[in-house]
Amino acid sequence: MSAHYGSSLDVHLRQLTKVAVMYHERGIRQAQIAETLGISQAKVSRSLKRAEDLGIIRTIVSIAPGLHPDLEARLETTFGLDEAVVVDIEDADRDDAAAVMGGIGSAAASYLEETFAAGERIGISSWSRTLLATVDRMRPLRTPIGGHIVQLLGGRGSSEAQAQSHRLAGDLARLIGAVPSYVQAPGVVADASLRERLLEDPGLAAVTAQWRELTTAVVGIGDVRPSALLADSGNAYGPGELEALLADGAVGDICHRVFRADGSVIHGPLDERTISIPAEEFRRIPRRIGVAGGPHKREPIRGALAGGWVTVLLTDVHTARDLIEGA
Repeated sequence: MSAHYGSSLDVHLRQLTKVAVMYHERGIRQAQIAETLGISQAKVSRSLKRAEDLGIIRTIVSIAPGLHPDLEARLETTFGLDEAVVVDIEDADRDDAAAVMGGIGSAAASYLEETFAAGERIGISSWSRTLLATVDRMRPLRTPIGGHIVQLLGGRGSSEAQAQSHRLAGDLARLIGAVPSYVQAPGVVADASLRERLLEDPGLAAVTAQWRELTTAVVGIGDVRPSALLADSGNAYGPGELEALLADGAVGDICHRVFRADGSVIHGPLDERTISIPAEEFRRIPRRIGVAGGPHKREPIRGALAGGWVTVLLTDVHTARDLIEGA
């Protein structure tokens, strides 16, 4: 009896193994396997499932060097992100701002090329060196998707900085076949009354009305201390304002809307002088892609994640690990 049972088991395992090899290693379709072995296609399907249960078939995912799916999954789970993209940066370059920016820019360029959908209405921030690095690395889409590119923050400033701000929106629009819309005003103006008068201008009002129709936003996540690009543009806040913001717990900003470590917005005189998408309106955009990394961006990114400012994060591997360790 025992020998007979063993013999039956061997025959069964042999058939399971044969079906598995034919399907997975030789690439034969289930219908052809059924015909060759004289069994039903349903039995082929059941045999493959049974072979998997017995460990005859094992799924092995070979992760290419430089990819970090486990770390991405931890970021998504820890911070409630729809998606995280972690960019590999050599240990020697972790504190090299240019290397980090270039690496993130290349990854973000590929990500945007792959994920932009036809007819999207995309908002983009104006004063981000990382987004400039991203757009510089993008290729024209083979099939233009149309839609609109809309600035989220005033793009006027010094002539050189303004040219970069407009190039960011204009080049992105050209690369994907979209129509660009520019905020023809400074990001920060002298006082609240001037801001209100500018926002009443029909041309500017037509652009800001598009903010409520956006499907995606692509933004940098700024340190509360302005970058050289922003400072040179003439749109940065002054030393006295910076001290007041720091005293109020400011850690970073998105589109000049400044937030604390818990992600809460700091309202005040600067907010009232800023021509930019309001924080509440920004956070209603369905997909909000934050692109940032490097040691000086860790606290701003952490604050942005805490406040639900972004739904997708592209960052470097060292920043990602620090975010997880500090969570």
